[in-house]
Amino acid sequence: MAEIYIRSAGLLSTIQDCGRNGFQRFGMPVSGAMDTFSLHLANLLVDNPICAAAIEATLIGPEIAFSSDGAIATCGADSGATLNEKPAKMYETIFVKKGDVLKFSGIRSGCRTYISFAGGIEVPEIMGSRSTYIRAKTGGLEGRALIAGDILSLGEISNKVQPKKVPKAFIPDYSSNMPIRVVAGPEAKSLDFTGIRDFLTTEYKVTDQSDRMGLRLDGLAIKSKNGNHDIISAGISPGTIQLPGNGQPIILMADRQTTGGYLRIANVITADLHRIAQLKPGDMIRFQEIKLEKAHEILAERKALLEKIFI
Repeated sequence: MAEIYIRSAGLLSTIQDCGRNGFQRFGMPVSGAMDTFSLHLANLLVDNPICAAAIEATLIGPEIAFSSDGAIATCGADSGATLNEKPAKMYETIFVKKGDVLKFSGIRSGCRTYISFAGGIEVPEIMGSRSTYIRAKTGGLEGRALIAGDILSLGEISNKVQPKKVPKAFIPDYSSNMPIRVVAGPEAKSLDFTGIRDFLTTEYKVTDQSDRMGLRLDGLAIKSKNGNHDIISAGISPGTIQLPGNGQPIILMADRQTTGGYLRIANVITADLHRIAQLKPGDMIRFQEIKLEKAHEILAERKALLEKIFI
């Protein structure tokens, strides 16, 4: 069986897939890749199912040695990948040989890099997922981030991997200053005109308290009509934007809790979640409201895009 050896783990490298769906009613977060679009692309480039387990590396990537020939791909944040000290191109299939070493020099744009391996990473499934949820020490490799010395087994490859490349026009631009699109949340009417205007015109800064659970923002404080920001705990979804008492929005992400007790004033559309996942502390963000019907259209276009790229 093919294996990879983790020589160094980087800042925060975990095994992630599309998450453990269907268990939030029991209090188990979905977890999974923060940027599922990049995960999907990376897996398609090595002929894996789109939700196969891969490595999600944050800011500083790992150093990986290969025990056998294989195929890999890197998508998402540009973190200076090299193979045997030579630049390794992103968004295309890379064939590796036994003894090759993959390294990352450091982040250039974005925040999270996805490294896929032909055959996927073979760790036990828990609740139908191999995703790592560190807070509960669940999934991945012993429920933790990777460390130097870890050895990961890869799955069997049924057919020879065919080389592919993502056309430049379809590669996300994480340096773009385009607004993040949102739809109104269940408690949006708790804001008056001034509150809505301030939320949609303020440029927010991502704080260093941000993590896989959510992004905390800093900017003009938004207040509700009556000053009360609490609600009876209710379900939340990926990209839910909560408004706590200090008026600074929080965008909930992959490791979010299953319910929340703050006003849900908006929700990032599914098609823009990958852009949120690539924000790091110090980055700036602004919002643009669109209608739910438009969000559905954009998501349908995104799904069609994945098919178009690789047909």
